[in-house]
Amino acid sequence: MSADTTAKSVRESRQSGPVVAFLRWLENLSDTQYAYLLLTPVFVLLGIVAIYPLLRTFELSLYAVSTDLSSVRFVGLDNYVALFTGEKNRFLPGGTTFLPTGFDAASLLDSALVITLIFAVASVLFETLIGLGQALVLDQDFYGRRWVRAAIIIPWAVPIVIQGMMFFLMFDSNVGFATPILADLGVVAPTNTLNDTVSATFIIIVADIWKTSAFMALLILAGLQSINRSLYDVARVAGASKWQQFRYITLPLILPTIGVAVLFRSVQAMRVYGIIDTVSSCTVVPSLSCMVVSTFNTHEGTSAAIAFVTAAIIGVVVMGIILWQGEDAI
Repeated sequence: MSADTTAKSVRESRQSGPVVAFLRWLENLSDTQYAYLLLTPVFVLLGIVAIYPLLRTFELSLYAVSTDLSSVRFVGLDNYVALFTGEKNRFLPGGTTFLPTGFDAASLLDSALVITLIFAVASVLFETLIGLGQALVLDQDFYGRRWVRAAIIIPWAVPIVIQGMMFFLMFDSNVGFATPILADLGVVAPTNTLNDTVSATFIIIVADIWKTSAFMALLILAGLQSINRSLYDVARVAGASKWQQFRYITLPLILPTIGVAVLFRSVQAMRVYGIIDTVSSCTVVPSLSCMVVSTFNTHEGTSAAIAFVTAAIIGVVVMGIILWQGEDAI
């Protein structure tokens, strides 16, 4: 075989090799197909760290496990039926129920689901409003703005345990200085403040707002920084007031960012546990995560059922926010 023939064979093999074939296959992909290909590692990682544990939790919820873990019995959906009918309430600590047993205040405040929803709605709402206000201030040009931006991150950086101890000492009936002030205003109970469900829930919501408003402010500030400043120049020339500029320029352009921030915070708020356990207790302020933790060692199937229902509720909330965002959703 001549040298020319050999060189030609090598060139042909290179042009038809697996690498070349793969590159040609990539070139024939549409933009959507190429995007999904790039996201494949993310989907694989998500399946490992999120989907598999969720499926494993659902599997555990289909079994009844004895207290000493000596026997495991398949019960199907009985754990869910018993959870929603109230039969599992006897396993929950401190007279807590999963669903409210009535519509009076006492029954509603004994429900882990109601407490979780109250906490999530109240904390996310006020964190968004306060964070928006902080972001609007930090978006202005003033002396020391860099230091102020750094300072508002401090509450967010404080560990939950330290944050919880701070608010515990502030509202403790014996040494707390905030309890007498708010008790005189009728906001919290004057005695056993942290053992009163209404008072403790209010304090925990305030503690969460104090910590996480900075997170919302930073996300919203990022959205504000992306707005083209020439839009405001045109609006001022047209005679638009500050309120009109905010209503017709700022707010519509940062709504997608606010939606993302609300999405993140809603997911976190629905999983609240640490601040409750540090400031008060899960028997005083029950939440869904509290019920998962408190029943895991003794009634694993019930704990898994509560965890899976919590995940389902979070999924519904996430889908609702995404649908609310519409075409601007992430």
